[in-house]
Order: sequence, then C-alpha cells, then structure tokens
Amino acid sequence: MRPFRLPSGQVIDETTATPINERGIYLAILISFDIDGTLDVGDPPGVLTMEMVRRAQEKGFLIGSCSDRPISGQRAIWEQYNIPIHFAVSKHQLPEVKAQFEAEAYWHIGDREDLDKKYALEAGFEFLWPDEAAEMPWFVSEDSHGDP
Repeated sequence: MRPFRLPSGQVIDETTATPINERGIYLAILISFDIDGTLDVGDPPGVLTMEMVRRAQEKGFLIGSCSDRPISGQRAIWEQYNIPIHFAVSKHQLPEVKAQFEAEAYWHIGDREDLDKKYALEAGFEFLWPDEAAEMPWFVSEDSHGDP
C-alpha cells in the first residue's frame, strides 16, 4: 500500500486512521458527513455509500454527521444502517465537534459552497466535495484493489 500524507505533513499507511503524534499518542482522523447530496441515503442522493462510511468507521476513523436535518433524524439514519457515530450536529456546531475530539485531522464532506464549505473552513476543518472524497483511501476496501 502506498503511504498517505495528512495535512500536517505526517505520512501514515493509507489504511489506518491512527497515526502517532509527537507525544507518542495515537490520534484518529475525524470525518464529518453532510447527508443530503453527499451520502447515497440523502435527498438528493450523493455519491458516498453507507458501505464506504462503514469502511472508514471500521478502520478507526471518528465519524458523524453535520447536516441541516434535525439531529434526531441524523441519528435515525445512522441507526438504520447500524453504523455507530461519535456525533450528530447542525452545521454551525462544527467548532464544538473540533473542541470535543482530539484528532490528527478534521474533515467535512459536503455538497454546498454556501453551507458545507463555509462552515467547515470557519471551524478549521479541511473540506472535500463528495466526488473528491470518494477517491480517498479511507473508503476503499482492503480487498477491493482500489475500487470503492
């Protein structure tokens, strides 16, 4: 497997979400997902499948959602697909997510410039469009030979 470079410049194996920081502590990568227009269960459907999200979660990523949907509705989606999450918040609450979780990197994946990208960057998150995110090694099955 080829290595993956984090925004911090640290290089890790692309299949792990737990690089070691300078203090010798393993830190995860946190991914916040918009739902509508991002996930395949959204309205409209997006390109990221719940199976792709499950792969990232199984690799140790901290995952959750940041959506315009009510928090109870967000949680219901994750429960329906039996995917444990670490958080479900409204868009303006991304700074609180960052304060709550110590991570090596913080990413938000969404489909709107005016909401997703704006709130992500203001909160200090990196931002990916769904089609860009689908190419990340986080969502690739180890036995798929690069296929999401």
